[in-house]
Amino acid sequence: MKRITMKDIPSDERPYEKCLKEGAQSLSDAELLSIIIRTGNREENSLALAQKILALNYPKKGILGLLHFSMQELMQIKGIGKVKGAQLLCIGELSKRIWKKTAHLGEVSFHNPLDIVNYYVEDMRHREQELVYVMFLNTKGFLIRDVMISQGTVNASVVSPREIFIEAVKHHAVSLVLIHNHPSGDPAPSREDILLTKRVKEAGELLGIRLLDHIIIGDNCYISLKERGIL
Repeated sequence: MKRITMKDIPSDERPYEKCLKEGAQSLSDAELLSIIIRTGNREENSLALAQKILALNYPKKGILGLLHFSMQELMQIKGIGKVKGAQLLCIGELSKRIWKKTAHLGEVSFHNPLDIVNYYVEDMRHREQELVYVMFLNTKGFLIRDVMISQGTVNASVVSPREIFIEAVKHHAVSLVLIHNHPSGDPAPSREDILLTKRVKEAGELLGIRLLDHIIIGDNCYISLKERGIL
C-alpha cells in the first residue's frame, strides 16, 4: 500500500497551509500536533502519526495524554525518537505551566475537584513522601496562593490546623481546599485523613473560612471527600 505523503493531500487541507490561511484555531488536535512533529515515519505522514498518538488509550486518550506520557512510552511509538519525544514532553510541560500560571493570575475558578486534581496530579502522584498542600481561595473560587504545609514519610504526615489558618488569615482567604497524595497509589482515605478533615472543617467554621474539599491523589486516580459525602 502506497504511503500517503503530505504532498498527496490537497494544499488547502494540509495543516501548515491551513494554519497560515485560517489561523491555528481552525486546526484539529491532530493537525496541530502534526505541525509540531513535522515528519512521520516510513509508513505514515505526520498527520497520520499525530492521529495515532492521540488515539492511544494509555495513559489517557486524546490531547490530555500528552500531559502524562513518559519518554519511554513515547519512544515505543513507531516514528517517535528522542527528538520527537522531547518535543512532545515539552508540549505537555509547557501547557501545564501555562495553565498553572493562568490559575495563579486568578483566571481559573476551582469549584470542580477534577480541575484541582489536574493542577496537582503530575507533581504528586509518583512522590515517595506524603505531601500536603492547601489552596487558599477568594470569594469567586480563584486561587490566591497554594502552600505546602507538610512533607512527611511514606506512611504519615503531621498537619496542624493552626498552621493552615494562620496562612489562610494572612492571605485573606474565604475558603480553602486540602490536597495530599498517597505514595502507595491508593487514594482511599485513612482514619487520620478523615479526622484531619473534620478538625480543619470545625476550625474553619469558627473562623468563617470554609473547607470546600479534601482531595487525595493516588496513581492516576483520586478521591474527593466531598464527593464521598465525608465532608
